[in-house]
Amino acid sequence: MATSPNPPNADLGSLRISEGQRKGGRAGKVFGAIAALIGVIVIVAGGVLAFRNQKPVVEVAVAQKAGSGRAALLNASGYVTPRRRATIAAKITGRVTAVNFDEGMHVHEGYVLATLDDSDVRRALDSARADRDTAHAAIADFEVQLKNAQVLLRRAQELQAAGVQSQETLDNARTAADSLRAKIALAKQQEAGAEARIREAQQAVDNCVIRAPFDGIVVSKDAQVGEMVSPISAGGGFTRTGIATIVDMNSNEIEVDVNEAYIARVLPGQPVTAVLDAYPDWQIPSQVRTVIPTADRQKATVKVRISFLKLDPRILPDMGIKVSFLGDAPEQKRGAASPAALIPQDAVRDENGRKIVFTVKEGRLERRAVTVGGTRGSDAEIFAGISSGDTVVVKGPPNLRDGEAIEIKK
Repeated sequence: MATSPNPPNADLGSLRISEGQRKGGRAGKVFGAIAALIGVIVIVAGGVLAFRNQKPVVEVAVAQKAGSGRAALLNASGYVTPRRRATIAAKITGRVTAVNFDEGMHVHEGYVLATLDDSDVRRALDSARADRDTAHAAIADFEVQLKNAQVLLRRAQELQAAGVQSQETLDNARTAADSLRAKIALAKQQEAGAEARIREAQQAVDNCVIRAPFDGIVVSKDAQVGEMVSPISAGGGFTRTGIATIVDMNSNEIEVDVNEAYIARVLPGQPVTAVLDAYPDWQIPSQVRTVIPTADRQKATVKVRISFLKLDPRILPDMGIKVSFLGDAPEQKRGAASPAALIPQDAVRDENGRKIVFTVKEGRLERRAVTVGGTRGSDAEIFAGISSGDTVVVKGPPNLRDGEAIEIKK
């Protein structure tokens, strides 16, 4: 094998890094570190700015009128509940053929809400009527035969008395008459049985018509034409058990749970002030109707029912409501001023010995100095600084500031 006379020399100089390349690499690393530092600073600054711009969340309440000056012995919350509420169901299982109502419709007692398919029960009714007519016709035929048998019996008696006819012939005539009387009695019993079946079939036909049991307003439509309904749950959940739900709006009342530790403060006939959550500026005069004589051991409460002194169309079932049980009206001192408003005691803050509250106006806080009087239950009497209808902060951060933008907790 031939070898080259001049082997190649190793060029180690080609691997040398120039001074410019060294400086360029170092500069790139420095620039990357500076860029990363700037990014961290921007992120931190953005987080701090976002945190500073976050609005504090507060809970608010509306200042109420002081009213007649009766002290609120106890506050509670509950719901409007009707005493007369009924889910109307059919007495039989059947297919709905007509629905004659809609939600919100006022119906009177006896109004036909819906009808069911009555074709089968009407056939049973027709059959029972046919049986009755057959029995009635048989009675007429037997009565005609009985008249003839009675004539033959009298003739046989006369001939037997004259010695012309034998005793056997007389006995046969008597037996024939007695047999027809028995057949007539049987036919009458059959006619009575048919009448009973007619009444039963007629009741089944009437059961296919669902009527309103009392005057009220339909609040729920639970079945449609073509669906099967039944008084009991059947069909794996595909069978309806109700047609409609009707509420007697004239029976609306308040139901609240009172802690058993304070139930001694509640008496039947006691005056109550009620405020619907939907209408916080509307105070509804009411009174205790009854205290249910049993306690809930799980919640340690006693149920109290309260009647409205005057009903209003705005009062709807299942609305949330707050009530204040009032005590006796205090004796008003001559010349004494009346409170301007009532607010929750938690809304009053102490600032260097002065009583203040924060009101909310157009999404911002407004600091107000107030003059506080006595207490009415969980409310404080305000004589100056607040008017009824003002929105005050009840709960919020301790470092609230005047003019600060806030967010109201829903």
